[in-house]
Amino acid sequence: MTRKPRIAVVGSLNMDLVITMQRMPRMGESMQGDDIHYISGGKGANQAVGCAKLGADVSMIGAVGDDGFGAQILDRMNGFGVGTETIAVLADVPTGTATILHTEGDNCIVVVPGANGKCTPDQIQALTSIISGADALIVQLEIPLPAVETALRIAREAGVRTIVNPAPAAALTDEQIGLGDYFTPNETEFEFFCGASAETEEALFQQMHEWKKRFPQQTLIVTRGKHGISCLAGDQIVTVPAPIVSVVDTTGAGDSFNAALCFGLASGWDLERTLPLAVKAASHSVTVFGAQDGMPSMTDLEQA
Repeated sequence: MTRKPRIAVVGSLNMDLVITMQRMPRMGESMQGDDIHYISGGKGANQAVGCAKLGADVSMIGAVGDDGFGAQILDRMNGFGVGTETIAVLADVPTGTATILHTEGDNCIVVVPGANGKCTPDQIQALTSIISGADALIVQLEIPLPAVETALRIAREAGVRTIVNPAPAAALTDEQIGLGDYFTPNETEFEFFCGASAETEEALFQQMHEWKKRFPQQTLIVTRGKHGISCLAGDQIVTVPAPIVSVVDTTGAGDSFNAALCFGLASGWDLERTLPLAVKAASHSVTVFGAQDGMPSMTDLEQA
């Protein structure tokens, strides 16, 4: 029997509180909402679920609070088959939350990092064997950068493939960026890191070539929503278009893409095989409400 690919995910775990309402409240106003949904989220957790649903052996490294939300998140992760022994449960610290006020035409979000903000290099260092024993590591930027950098350095020293999904965009040094074998910003994030506009496809491709000069050993993959992805490996830019689907919820599209990318690379596949699968996974995810529920299994992708 073929061994499952081993993946380490270092990142955030949140409880999203989505409140639907007719309009946004005015300053100082109390008003009644229409509904509330409690949805397990966080980019790290979403990507861990995505990898597990595709069939990987996943260790999630992060932190939750010793509270009701934390317990719910751990139960849900276990239900998806994600390894949770590496998730710290912190006393007297709340689980990270994102409170989303959603109307038909707008939304606003308040994020409280909670336990996510308490992830430390020491916590990551204590799990060196998990990261070193993985086939691939994927990180995002929703936990403190020192913890992210520590994970990447452990993986680099052990020869483990690294994927940096730089979301949300944050100031990184060239050295930190270079710790990623694969760098996967969306178009907005890529503009942030380039410091230059990439509004047109021509401008985007020009900036991608400039990026390659800065990081010649790195594979750059820019996710482009309904346009799919563009990847610069070697001197050629390859674009994989996204299939047309009926969109229900775009929340987890980027996380689904990164999870499938990580799964393919951890399985030893080349990009020619991995990228179309990852684009297909992202497109499938937007047809289902909820980021984690929308993550496809391999059977879903084979039948699509």
